[in-house]
Amino acid sequence: MSDTETNTSSKTSPQVASKVLPITTAIDTATLLIKCRDQAGIVQAVSEFIHRYGGNIITLDQYSTAHEGGQYFMRLEFVLEGLSEIINNFEASFGHTVAKRHNMTWHLHDNAIKTKVGILVSRFDHALLDLLWRHQRGLLDCQITSVVSNHEDLRQAVENFGIPFHHVPVTKDNKPEAEERVDELMAGNDLIVLARYMQILSSDFIERWPMQIINIHHSFLPAFVGADPYRQAYDKGVKLIGATAHYVTAELDQGPIIEQDVHRVTHRQGVVELRAIGRDIERNVLARAVNWHVQNRVIVTGNKTVVFN
Repeated sequence: MSDTETNTSSKTSPQVASKVLPITTAIDTATLLIKCRDQAGIVQAVSEFIHRYGGNIITLDQYSTAHEGGQYFMRLEFVLEGLSEIINNFEASFGHTVAKRHNMTWHLHDNAIKTKVGILVSRFDHALLDLLWRHQRGLLDCQITSVVSNHEDLRQAVENFGIPFHHVPVTKDNKPEAEERVDELMAGNDLIVLARYMQILSSDFIERWPMQIINIHHSFLPAFVGADPYRQAYDKGVKLIGATAHYVTAELDQGPIIEQDVHRVTHRQGVVELRAIGRDIERNVLARAVNWHVQNRVIVTGNKTVVFN
């Protein structure tokens, strides 16, 4: 079973966690994500490196899987004047010194650069329109570049938001060619969101986008994988229904889980009502997962995630 480990304070000192600075412009800030074996001196090494460059830490969250010898995760944001001019030098120096010494898997993101997001959708519009509305209202800090669909139904709705819409029909005879076209249209993006895209992506396509595809599955995984999960849930007589946002892997509905939520139901509610309730859950779960990804709050570890939310 995939699960999500979320922690925002485990080893962080109160002084670091509560540190507040005046609001700065995005161009001066960066986010650093780190994964490595837990060992003494990691926080000191990272902090000293940033200090030598004249930077100042504004948030720091960390988590370790064990008191000693576990796996260690860190999310750190810092402010540094003129960051955009020196970030390449900063990145190279950090990699050759701190990261190499502690055998880190790490990622540095300049917060002035918005994550580019492409969306795939079929006919259901609730998750898509929720993302577009949040984006338009400034509640989703990314750049939505385009929407691709295997149907024409949602063209007008998407174009009303000023987002380019592309129609790529998919049939059993043209699936490889359709996927190539989708890949071309998604080129240049940092993330692909499947907002109820009712096509199974091939392993070749997924391999081109490792941990860069987020799907919303309309059930509380690992229960009711595959098609028509609300019907499956109704037939099983469940008292809770839910939705799951996860990264896409070649194994269907088995990728690392980012976010989940549930809603209590009763025997009085049929499949139609379950679907209506479920769609509200889906759009909220997907929005949170996408937002955490573009804010660099998710670290994948095996088939799990650590989410600093």
